[in-house]
Amino acid sequence: MIKKKKKIGIIGQVAILFVISILASGFLTFYTQHVVSDAFVKSRTENLADQAADEVRLSVMEYPAHDWLLRYWYEHFDELEIEYDTDYEQSTVTREKCEQLHLHCPTLLFKYAAQDQIEALSPEDQKLYAEITYSWLITRINQIKRSQDVDYLFCVSTDNTYREQFFLFSAAEKGAVRGTNYEEAYTLGTQVTVEKSQQDAMRNAKQAYDYLADAGQYVDYYSYLTTEDGRHLFIGMTYDLTVLKQNIRSQTISRTFYAVFYQFFLSVICLALIAYFILRPLKEVQKDIRFYKDTKRSKDVIESLSKIQSRNEIGQLAEDVIDLTREMDDYTRQIAVISAEEERIGTELALAARIQEAMLPMTFPPFPDREEFEIYASMDPAKEVGGDFYDFFFIDDDHLCLVIADVSGKGVPAAMFMTISKIILANTAILGKSPAETLENANTAICPNNREEMFVTVWMGILELSTGILTASNAGHEYPILKKPDGKFELLKDRHGFVIGGMEGLKYRSYELRIDPGSTIFLYTDGLPEATDAEKCMFGIDRILTVLNKNPDQNPEQILRTMTAAVNDFVKDAEQFDDLTMLCLSYKGPCRGDGNTENDVNNVQDDEATG
Repeated sequence: MIKKKKKIGIIGQVAILFVISILASGFLTFYTQHVVSDAFVKSRTENLADQAADEVRLSVMEYPAHDWLLRYWYEHFDELEIEYDTDYEQSTVTREKCEQLHLHCPTLLFKYAAQDQIEALSPEDQKLYAEITYSWLITRINQIKRSQDVDYLFCVSTDNTYREQFFLFSAAEKGAVRGTNYEEAYTLGTQVTVEKSQQDAMRNAKQAYDYLADAGQYVDYYSYLTTEDGRHLFIGMTYDLTVLKQNIRSQTISRTFYAVFYQFFLSVICLALIAYFILRPLKEVQKDIRFYKDTKRSKDVIESLSKIQSRNEIGQLAEDVIDLTREMDDYTRQIAVISAEEERIGTELALAARIQEAMLPMTFPPFPDREEFEIYASMDPAKEVGGDFYDFFFIDDDHLCLVIADVSGKGVPAAMFMTISKIILANTAILGKSPAETLENANTAICPNNREEMFVTVWMGILELSTGILTASNAGHEYPILKKPDGKFELLKDRHGFVIGGMEGLKYRSYELRIDPGSTIFLYTDGLPEATDAEKCMFGIDRILTVLNKNPDQNPEQILRTMTAAVNDFVKDAEQFDDLTMLCLSYKGPCRGDGNTENDVNNVQDDEATG
């Protein structure tokens, strides 16, 4: 027993779509706010870092001898005695150093001393000046750190590899630990090896002047300061965004939750309205449609649907179903009449097909007592009945008449025209007329009453079995194909006359051809070369010759079956467009008295005669 799949109603499907939309909207809202918040935090942090870097840069550059100081601090870091994290007013050591240097150089203005003035001092005084200015600078850097709320503020020197940082100064809060360990405020001369992300950040800052690198919960900022003796100096900052990002994330989740909740609440209201105003009348229409399908009681269905008063597409649907119900009733009555008529026509067409088939020679071999030749023919109509026909019959004991023809059009009209044409041709030929005379008499008989302007192409040949002489005439038909003994099939381009039924008063010409024993003649209608595949490519004469010459020594029946298989393989599932008719004769030679045929081969002579 086959289990029916459980169906989901429209309201269920709409509800699922609403839920998916709400979840997708919530996700997109959360993601968008998260990305926007991160971008805002990054932009704001970068602006603050730029301001802090500018203040640090001004603090360094306010000393005219800043290049000398930076170089001196780097080269003599291990000789300097520096007092960190103490204001000048509270620093006894720094104040004493200032007094000592003032005694040695009473005219020297410490903050405004030029580089040449400093270089003129003694080494001891240069050391004092470097220590004093460093204490002043580190005090200012500490103030900048606190005012700009920077977690880490420092200045480093590095070479072109950017692998190691040499700390020139590092800001710290009051009471912070100064040292060389991780997360301590590094002292002058501390060297650390940095990761690739920081190397890239410094490299980018060297090219773009400043660069902000995102490092998870931290943000690293570098601003290029100067280059001294091949070493690059950078102002660096680190911001801890952990708390800020957590607050932003909490606010984002809260806002997203409320947005999803409001959407869900409104969706429930929308679903209720949809169920009442849309699904309820729609189910009534569905119920009436099923009732009509099961009972065909159109009167009850129309009465029920007329009660639906919706002024929207559902009301229009109810009216359309009413109209459809009435049309279905009319259509059912018409179908009954048409079906009876089609059954009658089908019976008559089947009878016509059997009559047409009976008119063609269908028994093979047709002359089992004649050993001079083998013959085989087939006709495959495109419709129930066709317009192609073939015929072969003895005019006398020594003359065999061959006919193949193609009537214009298809179906019953072509079949009727084919019947008339076949009878006229056979009756004229049996009187001993030549092929040309036969075609001329047929054209004279058909043209006067041919109101539908139909026509027929005909190839007719009369083979004298005792000599192998074939007398033939062609009325607009396809070229025959001939195979000589021990040769291959070749196209015989004989002379064409005009089609039968096309014009009154036409004359046709016969030609003679000697057929040697062992020769084969292949006749066909245009349905063979014009057989078309799904890509609208035709079978063509070249393919016909290729198939024939693939095994040229087959008997006529084998030749036709091979050709039919090749055409079917070519066209595959494409619809047959035209009738397909073929006739093939293999000439064995004249019959001797002992029942055998002549084996001598005669030369082919082409003679033409006027019919």
